[in-house]
Amino acid sequence: MDILVAYDVNTETRAGRRRLRKVATVCKNYGQRVQLSVFECRVTLAQYETMRSQLLDNIDPKVDNLRLYKLPMPREKHFEQFGIDHYTDFDDPLII
Repeated sequence: MDILVAYDVNTETRAGRRRLRKVATVCKNYGQRVQLSVFECRVTLAQYETMRSQLLDNIDPKVDNLRLYKLPMPREKHFEQFGIDHYTDFDDPLII
């Protein structure tokens, strides 16, 4: 399933900046950044539950915001993009 993760972490404190780094790291482990605080992730149901749990463990719900959107498939039919796009198709082969 494709998931859109959007977050807003309060970075006024050192703890907030640490939470922001941890949330971004979790997201990077499951997908790719498409905007500063927005990631697109392709995960299985088990991976989604793990990712969700890790994200919830790293935010402070009193001052932070986390949104997880399950995107309809196929992605291309439900998506418009304007401007610079650094998206890499999850189905393309990875060449290192």
